[in-house]
Amino acid sequence: MELLVFGHAGQRVLVFPTRQGRFYDYENWRQVEAVGDFIEAGTIQLFCLDSVDSESLYCSQRSPRERIVRHCQYEAYVLEEVTPFTASRNATAELVVHGCSIGAYHAVNIALRHPELFSKVVAFSGRYDLTRPAGAFPDLFCGYYDQDIYFHTPNHFLPELNDNSILAHIKRLAITITIGEHDIFRESSCELSRLLTEKHISHKFLIWGGEAHRARCWRHMARLYLANGV
Repeated sequence: MELLVFGHAGQRVLVFPTRQGRFYDYENWRQVEAVGDFIEAGTIQLFCLDSVDSESLYCSQRSPRERIVRHCQYEAYVLEEVTPFTASRNATAELVVHGCSIGAYHAVNIALRHPELFSKVVAFSGRYDLTRPAGAFPDLFCGYYDQDIYFHTPNHFLPELNDNSILAHIKRLAITITIGEHDIFRESSCELSRLLTEKHISHKFLIWGGEAHRARCWRHMARLYLANGV
């Protein structure tokens, strides 16, 4: 799979694309430009990932079981191939996950599942329960549910997460979540924030005016929270 690297030093940032997005979208939407001074200064280094959403979560030609299996394979790719690659390019221990829209889901999901690997999560305009319809956006698994879907749905597995060692790693994360006041996924983001609070997990939850589910808003958010954030 292809990816793009921007920068030479600083926090390693895995950037997940939006729905069925590509590794070059973050650059094309001028989000790389928005944090360009932080990149040049060696504060952050971006690793912009490709996705398999068209083969997994959004592949209507495959059964729901096949979709979640393909999604699990994508997570394995990120953990077993991308993460070691980033370490070979940059020795810093700081590993950040970041994304917008479904990219925010990918970032939050992998960080809460493997918190020992990461230092920071920055998620914009995300949806954290893919089994629940939201406006025109359907249940991505068409009513099907199994253990893998449960363990890849932050708003489902977090309430039952009682392993103190895992929770200790999660509580060490610097977490920033944003959502627009009129975003169709606001309820999902609010629920995630509530669940984090119930687990005594410190995080920043910020509600922006309007829908704020677009690149021009994400550019502003990136400047505020990606390099300058918690």
